[in-house]
Amino acid sequence: MKKDNNIDKIRKEIDTLDKELLKLLSERGAKAKKIGKIKEGKGKKIYVPSRERQIFNRLSQSNKGPYNERAIRSIFREIISATRALERPISVAFLGPEATFTHQAATGHFGHAADFIPQADISMIFNEVEKGEIDFGVVPIENSTEGVVSYTLDKFVDSDLKICSEIIVSVDLHLISVCSKISDVKTLYSHPQALAQCRNWLARHLPHVSLKNVDSTASAAKVLSKNKNAAAIASDLAANFYGLNILARKIQDSKKNFTRFLVLGKEQAGKTGNDKTSIAFVAKDKPGILFHLLKPLANAKINLTKIESRPLKTKAWEYMFFVDLDGHSSEKRVQKALEGLEKECMRFKVLGSYPKA
Repeated sequence: MKKDNNIDKIRKEIDTLDKELLKLLSERGAKAKKIGKIKEGKGKKIYVPSRERQIFNRLSQSNKGPYNERAIRSIFREIISATRALERPISVAFLGPEATFTHQAATGHFGHAADFIPQADISMIFNEVEKGEIDFGVVPIENSTEGVVSYTLDKFVDSDLKICSEIIVSVDLHLISVCSKISDVKTLYSHPQALAQCRNWLARHLPHVSLKNVDSTASAAKVLSKNKNAAAIASDLAANFYGLNILARKIQDSKKNFTRFLVLGKEQAGKTGNDKTSIAFVAKDKPGILFHLLKPLANAKINLTKIESRPLKTKAWEYMFFVDLDGHSSEKRVQKALEGLEKECMRFKVLGSYPKA
């Protein structure tokens, strides 16, 4: 009985703390609304990635436990999301339907108080944000095992949108179905990249199953309601969303499977001190051009984290290069290096500077 009394006493103390937390959250919200009115009067942005990164960094440094850093970030992500909505709910386009990994990335980054609007393809995400119909877009850019999403890169060639943040999501792929046994599966649906990421598992366990490509892993899950002998490769979010059984968990060939997403907007983010810059360029056609291009970056001791090339659609045998590098374009050494690189280019554009994920 004494033990139960102790539990009751601690629960009352927790109830008191909950009231204090609610009071503090209300005070935080009231101050945020004041900031919102000031921003509205001056035409300032509601979503400021650099400010949010500063908040998370400060919380990480101040955290003494027992909650780990991931839990603290998750809690405050929703607090920031709800607080931002007091100023004005922001709209976010993602590659739909609901329960895709892009949807997961978007909600994990913006919090659940944002308005999430599914789009049928990546082109529509770019278009809606460019028109101003939607505030931000979230698009996949690369997977750690299957490489770059070429179509996303191609869209940047003619787009004026800026990359204002990046998101990295750990991708666990599951075999999901209406049926309860793997042996009942005759047809398998998924996005081509998801199928590729599970090719070894599929060769061992479902070698004779017919594979069908669809637009997304969530679309694959959605199809299953009409086919009792089919399965899909998708996330546990998709399984829960569509009420499906998980027949096998984590069937991706690489257990370290990550997908990187980009947040698109009309303005790039401010400097945080731990940033990345993405650029695109078409080089002049002359001997040793790559050496001349990379020399200004090497001289400034700027680290390149990625370089990709894509053929230009307008001219045969010419290529657009996409480069990620450490640093913010507003930093003097980065700015100077980019100016040197631009001199060697026929076309050059900064796609955005943004906080590292």
